[in-house]
Parts: sequence; structure tokens; C-alpha cells
Amino acid sequence: MASTPPIRQALQGADPRQTAPVRILIVDDSAVARALIARQIEPHDRFAIVGAVAHVDAALQFLRQQSVDIILLDVAMPGMDGITALPQIQAAAQDARIIIVSGSTPTGGAAAVQAMAHGAADTLVKPRPQGLAEFGDALIQKLDALAHAFDRPSTAPTPAAVAVPAPQSLGRGLPDLIGIGASTGGIHALAKLLGRIPQTVTVPIVVTQHLPASFMSYFAAQLAAVARRPCDVAEDRMRLRPGRIVVAPGDAHMTFVRLGDGGAAIRLKHERARSGCLPSVDPMFASMAEVWGERAWGIVLTGMGRDGLEGARDLKASGGRVIAQDRESAVVWGMPGVVVAQGLADTVLPPEAIGAMIAYGGGA
Repeated sequence: MASTPPIRQALQGADPRQTAPVRILIVDDSAVARALIARQIEPHDRFAIVGAVAHVDAALQFLRQQSVDIILLDVAMPGMDGITALPQIQAAAQDARIIIVSGSTPTGGAAAVQAMAHGAADTLVKPRPQGLAEFGDALIQKLDALAHAFDRPSTAPTPAAVAVPAPQSLGRGLPDLIGIGASTGGIHALAKLLGRIPQTVTVPIVVTQHLPASFMSYFAAQLAAVARRPCDVAEDRMRLRPGRIVVAPGDAHMTFVRLGDGGAAIRLKHERARSGCLPSVDPMFASMAEVWGERAWGIVLTGMGRDGLEGARDLKASGGRVIAQDRESAVVWGMPGVVVAQGLADTVLPPEAIGAMIAYGGGA
């Protein structure tokens, strides 16, 4: 029987510095791409490339014999493509995290978003020789987040250090606006959450998800499909309308202004946020607090880092409600974890339970 992979030892509370390196499998039909990816990982001794294969059948055969922690999966390959193979790879890999390594073409972007909606943890645009340094930095950051976010006090305090509020009704009925912030693993969490909300719920929903700008139109289309309601990429001065979802573009923060007739419109901003993210959850939550106050809910889903923490403080100070994804269901408990650790979460739930709470008008 295969031994417990290092990442799962870390998730269970072991010190990752006392375990073997995180085991990585590369699945890509291009020998050049496999070599370029491996070259970025090999200098970092906390990771070990245990396999590099050219197609899905070889990956499935490898996974029948060995356990891995993270899989870097190409999309376009001969035979079965990475998206079609995703359920089989997920089943064979058990608890391994999957990062989709896609092309920057429209087809690649759409496929990556589809894969993340079905459980892939994250995505990267396939490396090019002239952009290897940037690719390498992004890759190592994502590998670190997936391997260690659960045991880093700065982003995800240990359970003993966090007082998690019991699931409860938020009362008051539904708010006038629901804002959702997410990063790594967020598309899958959003699909679970939004899929539970019936069309009879017409509260506008705004979403800031960390994704490349080129993916945003596919992201909006994916959310529209799972939520069964229209979803738009935000434009400056766009009016918020009942029954619709609006997602922040990949190159601007989404904020809001009150209109003379009582409605509200979006204003896009581009200045650097304290979180360093673009788009950032913090400006969205802060603007919600200013415009709606106690009539706003902020939901913080899976993601690395601290984006959303300052905005959650603003929401709480204005009387709004803050909901965080629970540790067990989060791919990375960084963003929701810091909100819970700071005592800002009114309730902590898995995404489908958050969706059910919205469906029942804020009740438990």
C-alpha cells in the first residue's frame, strides 16, 4: 500500500520540514514543456518530480503504482485531453491537488476555467522561453500555497489558535448585496455555492476571483451556467441589477456608488491594493460597507494570502455580515482562515451550505 504523501502529512498537522519533499507529477505531451517545467522546480529541494509523462494513459498507469501530492496537467494532448480525463485522474490521484497548465489561447482559457469548476485547484499559462522567470515564480508560489498553506501561521492558523464560530442563522433576511471573494480553488467552491441558490433569489451577487484577465469572459460564462442566471464581466458605470452576477475584470478592482434613483453602479479602480492583488477583494468589501453597510454580506472563500481581511473589517464595522468557508472544504484556508482568526466571521460553512443558507433567506 502506498504511504501517506507528504502534503497529507502536513494537512494532518506534521511539520513539513520533517517530511519528504512534496511529490509532483508532470503530464504534458511536449518534451520541451516537461523539461521547462521541471527546470523551474528542480532547484527547490522541498519539491521532488517523481514522474513526467506524455499522455493521460501513462499518467493513470503511474498513479496506480505511486502516490503524488500535486499534478501539473496539460489540456491539449493526443488521445484523451486533460479536461476529459480530469475525473479519472482525480479518482486515481485521491487527495492530490491538480494545477491545469494551459495554453494562452481562447480554447486553453475556457478549458482551464471548466477544469477548475470541476475541482482543479489552480491554473497556469504554459511557459514560453522568453517568460520563464515569471512562469517559474508563479509556479513555485502556487506549489507552496497548495503544499504548505494549512500550516503557515501567517496565512492559516492552526485549529488550536482559531475560535471557529458555530454555524448559525444570520437573521435579518437576505441583504441588498452579496459580495464573494476567492482565489486558489475558488471556481470549484463558487460552483458549489451558486448551484444551491434558486432563481427566486434575486439579490445581486458580485464576485472578485483572482484569475488572469484573459480568462474572465470564460469565468463569467461558467458561473452563468452553474448558477442558472446571467453573469457579466464588470464595466465601469455598469448598473447592478436584480438576479444577476457581476465579476471583477482581471485588471481592475470593483467598487460601487449609489445612484440618485436609489440603485447602484460599479466604478472600476486600478490603484494598487494593500493586498497586492489585482483585482482585490478588499476594495470591493470596503465599498460595499460604505454603500450598503448592514445590508451587505461578504463571503470569503478558499485562497492563499490575506486578501479580503481588511475589507471584512470594514464590513463588520458597518454592521454587515461576514461568512467564511470552512477549513475542511477549502483547497487553501489562507483567505478565510485569517478572517476567522481575527474573529470577523459570523459563521463558517462549506460552500454548498453557504448557498443553502442564502436559498433559505439567511436561515440556518
